[in-house]
Amino acid sequence: MRSRFLLTAVFALGGFSGWMAASGRLADLFTREQTTAAKGDGSVLPFPPTPSASVAGPTVRDSKMAWRKEPDRLKPGAPNVLIVLIDDVGFGTPDTFGGECRTPTLTKLKAEGVCYNTFHTTSICSPTRAALLTGRNHHRVGNGTIAERASDFDGYTGTIPKTAATVPEVLHHYGYRSAAFGKWHNTPANQTTAMGPFDRWPTGHGFDHFYGFLAGETSQWEPRLYENVTPIEPPRSEKYHLTEDMVEKGLAWLKRHQAFAPDKPFFMYWAPGAAHGPHHIFKEWADKYKGRFDDGWDKYRERVFARQTQLGWVPKGTKLTPRPDTLAAWDSIPEAERPFQRRLMEVFAGFVEHTDAQVGKLVDGMERLGLRENTIILYAWGDNGSSAEGQKGTVSELLAQNNVPNTVQQQLAALDRVGGVPALGGPKVDSMYHAGWAWAGCTPFRSTKLVAAHFGGTRNPLVVTWPKGIKPDAAPRPQFHHVNDIAPTLYEVIGVRPPDEVNGFKQDPIDGVSFAYTFADATAAGRKRTQYFENNGSRGVYHDGWFAGTFGPLVPWDTAGSAPTLKAWDANQDVWELYDLTNDFSQANDVAAKEPARLAAMKALFLSEAKANKALPIGGGLWTRLHPEDAVGSPYTSWRFDATSVRMPEFTAPPLGKRSTHVTADVEVGKGASGVLYALGGASGGVTLYMDKGQLVYEYNMLIIERTTARSDAKIAPGKHRIEVVETIARPGAPADVVLKVDGKGVAKVTVKRTVPGAFTASETLDVGADLGSPVSLEYFDRAPFKFDGTIEKIVVESTAPVR
Repeated sequence: MRSRFLLTAVFALGGFSGWMAASGRLADLFTREQTTAAKGDGSVLPFPPTPSASVAGPTVRDSKMAWRKEPDRLKPGAPNVLIVLIDDVGFGTPDTFGGECRTPTLTKLKAEGVCYNTFHTTSICSPTRAALLTGRNHHRVGNGTIAERASDFDGYTGTIPKTAATVPEVLHHYGYRSAAFGKWHNTPANQTTAMGPFDRWPTGHGFDHFYGFLAGETSQWEPRLYENVTPIEPPRSEKYHLTEDMVEKGLAWLKRHQAFAPDKPFFMYWAPGAAHGPHHIFKEWADKYKGRFDDGWDKYRERVFARQTQLGWVPKGTKLTPRPDTLAAWDSIPEAERPFQRRLMEVFAGFVEHTDAQVGKLVDGMERLGLRENTIILYAWGDNGSSAEGQKGTVSELLAQNNVPNTVQQQLAALDRVGGVPALGGPKVDSMYHAGWAWAGCTPFRSTKLVAAHFGGTRNPLVVTWPKGIKPDAAPRPQFHHVNDIAPTLYEVIGVRPPDEVNGFKQDPIDGVSFAYTFADATAAGRKRTQYFENNGSRGVYHDGWFAGTFGPLVPWDTAGSAPTLKAWDANQDVWELYDLTNDFSQANDVAAKEPARLAAMKALFLSEAKANKALPIGGGLWTRLHPEDAVGSPYTSWRFDATSVRMPEFTAPPLGKRSTHVTADVEVGKGASGVLYALGGASGGVTLYMDKGQLVYEYNMLIIERTTARSDAKIAPGKHRIEVVETIARPGAPADVVLKVDGKGVAKVTVKRTVPGAFTASETLDVGADLGSPVSLEYFDRAPFKFDGTIEKIVVESTAPVR
């Protein structure tokens, strides 16, 4: 096909002389295609087509038909694969390994397999997932930061290249059936609309089936779901919870697999949004932990460290690292605020236990289907360490992402408006615990998620179990390994070679190293010599038992306070630390001053690794924090919508409530018209225009802690009308002057004292004629989706935001 196309193109462009000039290239192409067709070893995918077993004569009477038999490309007994990837949980959270969140499923699987106490992630969501699925370093596959903070530097585009095929994409060619459930977070944030392109969605990266959400987080109560590429609205029910839904859908898929393709192995990637913010869980699960954390995070760490030592989860001689100076001590928390801080941790712990219980249901279901014996399960406890993005404890965790200064008093006041402390964990808040709890959840390490210099951000427990292939062994595997090692491990276990070419794309080298050698031997010498880490300017490098790193300019538990540091940051002035990991498991003893030559060599090694893996510029993930005008967003300045326009993700939508906009809505209303004209965002923050018994209402939900409303005095008469909303915002985060007009006459105006500079939410959408998902306004919360009962002919949005 390609040869024929090239031949045609050459003659069209240059006639015979063009053909002569290109003949050498054409001959090379013919030779390459013939060589490729002859290969069947998996080095080139797809495999060459299987020749027909039939004989075609001149007529049917002279012919013989026999179905061609596809060769069995897998070794006998190739295992099924289940990867469970929990979100934002640290080394010191599960009681399996000394923590205080109950995790009976993790404990059960540990007893049935092997565990790893020196397994590492990238310290942040999208990068870890990209590395896991491809077997490459995260910058090499364009995921140096989360999808929403992508930039045009090669290592930070948020796009997994076709030169890095995913595990399901490779296994597909060997007959595997695959499905992904839950959080994806590896599609560019401006490519998640109903218009695609869909080649960067899970089904475009090799999965046969997808059920979950594309963004970095979503409400557990009203998640923004997709089945393959079709938007799904979950039931509005007090009994619904996304993680439970994932189990049901996962088991249903397995039953279909058993019914329709029982002879084929499967690959399942089950990645819940839990326990990432928002922390959403049924009250009874949080109540299990009442009183358990009353003495605060400092005491929690002491208790957990003692158990970790007793269990042998950390080596003898490990030291408990001190609390960072910039992080509050529990004793400094005013007594009046402590019930709030305690309940936030109770909610988190209940969320964690509930998640582990759902994993248990999934594994039990597999056992009932007779699939457990030959399924290798990799239960990764965290895509990074526990998250400090809740800052001082919050009812709206996007405050930190937007660097919006706030106080605990503002949090408590907002909480009182929705039902007080008992409302934590519910659908009217996007709660997240104090950073002190995240630090405690990373015991015995000194930092949290978003820090690549310390293992609190990058070291996560891993359990691997495979009844048919791994003998249970309680001894923790101490070999230094990384999430990019999962892919080559699976390739080795299954018996397939990483391909050199997939779908015509020459493949990037695999960076990971298989750790299958550790399954039968806890004392085997480690085979991974070097691994670099980088996240938001925080960085480090491991080599042969040593680790050098530097914290960088961003303090995860004080992002607003980090802003001045970011602007003045010079990476060349960062102070590096050095640790001898052979006798310093927790990075408690910095020996940089004693080993200057070694430190210099390690810093040079980091720079070499960074260059080789497209990690430059250092701190590339900070670009949109420093230059918000370059953030991922829509390239348009004008939009036309009607009532069919729903589920437009915020990162692709008009910048309503964030930049100056002029909205014109042509509508027809009846007497006492009600319902949403448009809404962007959700309960955690957003902007909505709706009618309430004939009155026109505009509401600005500034991340829950501030709400501003403008309401027309008079009701709009039945008939056709033109409604206008003019928002004037001088710069991101500045006040907004808002004017409402009906048929050219002003009917209301208000000033929003501060606006959201970045994003209201991670996964909520712009909806016309209804407010789908989590409702923006408390006024119609119980009536959601509050569909408009009139007719919307069109809504036109004009923006003065610059084209990117």
